[in-house]
Amino acid sequence: MKREENKSQCPINFTVEIFGDTWSLLIIRDIAALGKKTFGEFLESEERIGPSVLAERLTHLERKGIIRKRPSESDKRKFIYSLTDNGLNALPILYEIAFYGSQHSPDPDAPDVWFKSLEYDKQEVIRLWRDAIQAGSSFFLGPDSVVKRLGLE
Repeated sequence: MKREENKSQCPINFTVEIFGDTWSLLIIRDIAALGKKTFGEFLESEERIGPSVLAERLTHLERKGIIRKRPSESDKRKFIYSLTDNGLNALPILYEIAFYGSQHSPDPDAPDVWFKSLEYDKQEVIRLWRDAIQAGSSFFLGPDSVVKRLGLE
């Protein structure tokens, strides 16, 4: 069991203790970019997170105030996960990591519209992304997606 207190008060350490594992940012990516909302949808991600690790990471992110869970309106046995305001504030981190990977990966694999979005003002893309999530969409999917708002379809 991991301890709850931070190793130090360094801002970088604080952030790494929330997002510095293999899975946390991928879960946030799945919510923010792909519109995933349920445990089962997260399990279907190509990185193949195991169910026990996924459960632990979701609990961790919820405890840290990055995501919230609520019962599904259509199936009370399921939970719906979404980003909190604190989680939305992590979008610039996600954007920068994706940008870095797009520039430095030997063979980056993402939809073409992601690479096209990099031609737009970064702050505008992040603002549109935040608005899309708050409207129930994501970067790539939904009527208010960044892709649709930028006309990249």
